[in-house]
Amino acid sequence: MQHADVRVDTFNLAHTFESAQPITFFGEFDRQGNSVDYVSSGMQIRVTQRSKGPITIEAPDVKRAIADFRARFRLSDDMRHIYRQISTDAFMGEAVRKYRGLRLTVNDPWETTVVFILSQFNNIKRIHLITNRMVASFGEVSEHGVKAFPTPDALSRATIRELNACGMGFRSKYLKATAKACVDSLDLNRYRRSSYASVKEMLMELPGIGDKVADCIALMGYGKLEAFPIDTWVKRTLERLYFNGKGTSIKRLHESVSEKWGDMQGYAQLYLYHHGRIDGYEA
Repeated sequence: MQHADVRVDTFNLAHTFESAQPITFFGEFDRQGNSVDYVSSGMQIRVTQRSKGPITIEAPDVKRAIADFRARFRLSDDMRHIYRQISTDAFMGEAVRKYRGLRLTVNDPWETTVVFILSQFNNIKRIHLITNRMVASFGEVSEHGVKAFPTPDALSRATIRELNACGMGFRSKYLKATAKACVDSLDLNRYRRSSYASVKEMLMELPGIGDKVADCIALMGYGKLEAFPIDTWVKRTLERLYFNGKGTSIKRLHESVSEKWGDMQGYAQLYLYHHGRIDGYEA
């Protein structure tokens, strides 16, 4: 294993890992050592953050691992600018103060699509468990001796019974159908440079993917900061904070957050969601 140090400003590994993003589901976090292990490009990568000093990266090919780390954790983002854009009220200001250094991640579109299909009507612990079982069952061993994330071909050839053995339940049929679509004709990577609207439209044509899941994938798989995933909790919170508790349509909520946070609304959603989930904010 090779290792190298990387200096990063405004970055908190623990907050980022615990924020229900894809890295949460296929990575392993050691709270005591404040390190994350995850597999990317067929190799195991370890990222460690100490209380002071640089980030340490360990991997068989550390140069490639550093590039992956910088891209996945969006280290080129100007966090001071982002915080100015999203700190628009007391709730958001408190979220930024408490979880400073929490970064959005941008991940492989296929991996992101899979984990958010598995996320439907599920909790973080179970999504993590199901994802790990899936990788163990269907991932191929790489040249570096680790199980890689399963390919669309591997999951398309799996039976519903085999997928259910991982604990997927009703999600297995959606995952298998999406994997088959990717094998047959759909190239998810082709949409990396497409507009947010085009990405979301494509995703919502896939079986079992609705507005919220499509926005999760657009935000964390394609880096589209115009995406603002709205689940039941986020909907209630937005209504309480900005609509005097009045029930409001998803369409109107999307219009409102776009007006409020503009091209940084994806970051605003991350902080709003994380603050409420961790601190038990009652919407």
